[in-house]
Amino acid sequence: MSELMIDIRKLSIFNKMAKEGGNTVAGHMSQMTGMDTEMEITKINFIDIPDIKTHVGDEEQIGIYIEMLEPPHGHVLFLFNADSAKKLAAGMLGDMGGTDPDAAGFTEMEKSAIQEIGNIMTSGFIDGWANVLETTIDMSTPNFTFGPGSGTVDEIIGDREGDMALMFDSRVHAQDADINVKVYTFPQLPELVDLMQRLEA
Repeated sequence: MSELMIDIRKLSIFNKMAKEGGNTVAGHMSQMTGMDTEMEITKINFIDIPDIKTHVGDEEQIGIYIEMLEPPHGHVLFLFNADSAKKLAAGMLGDMGGTDPDAAGFTEMEKSAIQEIGNIMTSGFIDGWANVLETTIDMSTPNFTFGPGSGTVDEIIGDREGDMALMFDSRVHAQDADINVKVYTFPQLPELVDLMQRLEA
């Protein structure tokens, strides 16, 4: 990171990206699920990739990640625990049934709802980034995992040991439930900085 010159004024762009990403997720969730949703980014951190696995820990979590197929490339990962996932699924399914809040696993209806919510979250967050960076960012189909969070990170980062990631702590408020969602982004930082430089070119 020290080799990448980021003008201090550009740091405000990270805040804009976070805010726009969160607002776009909330807008899409409200529109597509009928749940009145807010997403607040509470903290932004740069974190060394080798430290992320420790930070994420081995607790079983729902992971939803996509690959950005255009600059700044890399991956975006949403992580939340099973209780949060069940709350989101119940909010989306409403009176349709198909949820079992006390079961250890997930019903087929819950899995389907979580998958749809994952699609909305990832596409909304990337759309928000693209708006701020004044570009388009095509992305892969979301991948879903359920298991130790550190294992999901392993799947994504491969051998990118010497790099850094951006981590966003966020709170999603939907259907009277507060759900903590961590968003880890693994962009190619030189490409991201290049896109930022172009904003004032």
